[in-house]
Amino acid sequence: MRKVIDLECDLPPDEDGNPRKLESATHPPGYGDPERLEPLPGHGFSNYQRIFTRRTDGGVAAETETEKKHGMSIAAFVGLMDRAGIEVGLLRAGNQTIADILAQYPKRFIGLATISPHDGMRGVRELVRLVQDHGFGAMRVSSLYNMIPASDRRYYPLYAKCVELDIPVRIYTNMNYATDRPYDLGHPRHLDQVAMDFPELRIVAALSGWPWVNEMVALLRRHPNLYADTASHHPRYFGVNGSGWEQFMQFGNTLLQDKIMVGLSWEAFGLSMEALVEEYTKLPLKAAVLDKWLYKNAQHFFRLG
Repeated sequence: MRKVIDLECDLPPDEDGNPRKLESATHPPGYGDPERLEPLPGHGFSNYQRIFTRRTDGGVAAETETEKKHGMSIAAFVGLMDRAGIEVGLLRAGNQTIADILAQYPKRFIGLATISPHDGMRGVRELVRLVQDHGFGAMRVSSLYNMIPASDRRYYPLYAKCVELDIPVRIYTNMNYATDRPYDLGHPRHLDQVAMDFPELRIVAALSGWPWVNEMVALLRRHPNLYADTASHHPRYFGVNGSGWEQFMQFGNTLLQDKIMVGLSWEAFGLSMEALVEEYTKLPLKAAVLDKWLYKNAQHFFRLG
């Protein structure tokens, strides 16, 4: 069985079927604006429901059916990981939810601390507490939610503390489909400024920067401590000509083979972890490179073992 480290190991619903939501520790858009009206139907984040739909055989967009997912305990979830060969998973969820899981399974998961850049030094102290008291192993930055690009100075005290604590930061790097905010909040150019200002900071470009793939590849070559993960993208499309991933695959199989890490995002695709790992094995990657993508690069990056 192949060994895997999953950089987007999304949690299933709990035993009662309630989602273990990504409780945002970021203040939402409109923070400090209590008079804000209800959003327009189909506008903002709800646009994702239109973008990510299934298609009929005739190629016509069809509504995605909402299905109640069966919940499970964390112990049962770890069993799913075992069957897929996933030794370690990176967790996105509310900070308290992650803390509770790390208390039970400190070696199976890496906790991503979600800290608001609005909270200044209070946020810095909370990051220290989560790392030192609860064993969190990385910090999460997502301009998709708080609409503050990763290069904004309000993150800088947090980045400096990550360097001091010797933990990496995972930064949302991708185009977004929420129609109430700029599409390029996650553009790779923001990583360039952060990497220049914090050369010791280990950075993961979450989601690998689509559709700015060529720029993402260039930045991965430019900055030694910048890596990327494949989360939220179906693996089969990486190898499809015309998908926009051609240069990512070319360099990911050669000069950048030590810098790509896999995020399965199994909940997003409705496929089992084993099926997604199998999809990666079908990509036109050298055998040694496949092992790096699935396991060895993340093992090195997160200093595991």
